[in-house]
Amino acid sequence: MVFQTVSDAPTNCRTHCGIGEDFMKDLIKLANLPISDEQAKSLESAFSETLEVFKNLTDLDISQTEPTNQVTGQENVLREDKIDEDRMLTQSQALQSAKHTHEGFFVVPRLIDEK
Repeated sequence: MVFQTVSDAPTNCRTHCGIGEDFMKDLIKLANLPISDEQAKSLESAFSETLEVFKNLTDLDISQTEPTNQVTGQENVLREDKIDEDRMLTQSQALQSAKHTHEGFFVVPRLIDEK
C-alpha cells in the first residue's frame, strides 16, 4: 500500500503504520534497486524510525506559530554585473584544446537529426 501524500493515507494509518516487509519489497521493486534481503531489512528499520520522527512532528501543536519562509531577514544580495577580465580566455585560448574548430567556433557532432 503506497500513498502519494500523507493525506491519502487512512487517518489511523498516518499514526500507526510502520514500514513492513511487503511495503519494502514493493518499494525496492518500483525503484528497481539491486538490494539484498539484509539491506532491505536495514532500510525497513531506518524508514520506520524516520516515520516515527514524522509522527512525533505531527503531534506538535503549531497553531500559535507564524508561517515562515526564511529566518535571516536578509533580502536579495546582489553584486554588480560586470565582466571579470582576469578570468576571461581569449578566443584562441578557449579553442586550443578543442578537437574540431571551424572559423573560430567549436564544431561538435550533431545531436538531433532532422527528419
